[in-house]
Amino acid sequence: MRFKASLVLVVALAAAASAQTAAKSAMASAFTDDEILRHFQAIVKMDSTDPPEHEADVVAYVKGVLEAEGIEVRTFALEPHRPNLVARLAGSGRKRPLLMMGHADTDTVNVNVDATKWTLPPFSAAREGGYVYGRGAIDDKDNVTAGLMTMVALKRQKTPLDRDVIFLAEAGEEGGTRVGGAVKFSSVQTLEKIPRAIQLTAHGVSGHASVPLRSNANVRLANAVAKIGAWKPEIRLNDTTRACFTRLAAVSGPEEAARYKTLISGDKTAIDADDEWLLTNEPCTASMLRTSVSPTMLNGGYRVNVIPSEAKATLDVRALPDEDPEKFLDIVRKAIGDANVDVAYASRDVRPSFAPTRLDSEAILAIEAAVKRHYNATMIPMMSTGATDMAYLRARGMQCYGIGPAIDAEDGPKGFGAHSDQERIIESELYRFVRFQHGIVESLARAK
Repeated sequence: MRFKASLVLVVALAAAASAQTAAKSAMASAFTDDEILRHFQAIVKMDSTDPPEHEADVVAYVKGVLEAEGIEVRTFALEPHRPNLVARLAGSGRKRPLLMMGHADTDTVNVNVDATKWTLPPFSAAREGGYVYGRGAIDDKDNVTAGLMTMVALKRQKTPLDRDVIFLAEAGEEGGTRVGGAVKFSSVQTLEKIPRAIQLTAHGVSGHASVPLRSNANVRLANAVAKIGAWKPEIRLNDTTRACFTRLAAVSGPEEAARYKTLISGDKTAIDADDEWLLTNEPCTASMLRTSVSPTMLNGGYRVNVIPSEAKATLDVRALPDEDPEKFLDIVRKAIGDANVDVAYASRDVRPSFAPTRLDSEAILAIEAAVKRHYNATMIPMMSTGATDMAYLRARGMQCYGIGPAIDAEDGPKGFGAHSDQERIIESELYRFVRFQHGIVESLARAK
């Protein structure tokens, strides 16, 4: 039986490799790696930082490429100098349209671009050691390029479509994981947290700093922040995170697998022990378990010799999609336990609430098949701890799935990830991702 199991695995691997080769061969007449690279480098070289809102150059470039292929393109702008591009290939209308999204900007509101910290210039799109370097390389000009090339391929090959295929390159938005050079799994974003901000305002008696006061607002604020820092909000799984940990357990080593199995076991004592380990060693996984709260800004006092009557702190909240905002605010108040500290929501660009994305849709099945065909890996549904513009589409009833190229698991901690000072993409994975996305779109949209 062991021999047969191994034989089946070898046959499956060979079939997957053959399918990937066939897919690349089939695409050869539509575009080449050189063409992918030429367009990718062209838009990475464009400084489309936001602010000062320079997306127009990227949009103009993409528009020119698409129109040269005879593809219908329109631009829309809320602000005249910040166009959004929409390209459409018409289908028969038998099925609902399919939308691909990528954002043309690179964000400097949250991510500074300090050229002095880059070994290779941030807008050089330089190739070195099998990587392409540049701001936006994996956030999000890879997706812009994949959307562009998918439209080009469908048009050139005159693919008959049952759906309209729409590509949106938007202004102002702001995968897979490799370990040891091999793709371990491919994550697909099927859910995301909702960002909020909470402001703590501590009140006390002001006075001369030469006379210490127990009512010092700064001390009250510090105690409140310390309580929040030590607090662990309730663990609550949803369909996406439960499926995520179930599948991760199946592709992980014994120690990791046991940890993921514990998370879905319902054994509170064992889960709490796991949670402690994750908070220290895998904080991203720990954040997927709950609504998270991180103190980020402190503001108290104005002179060294004056005890202030008021001090403020801002907390970054990433709420589970089904979290009740007002109930959660009460829970935070109880965690702090100080009537002299006001707890209220602060102004922030809050994404709308939405219904969960289905894990059994035609789209997710097509993505899973494409993952097996192109990566020979397991597809893992993921809940993003960050926020994306998919939230707005999900709120309108659309089924949304976030995909991206394979990245090295160690790149982020080494300073080569998104928002880093050495952002880079694996060149070979850029090519594979473009074909991966095209395969998904073709599978979902081609006339049957």
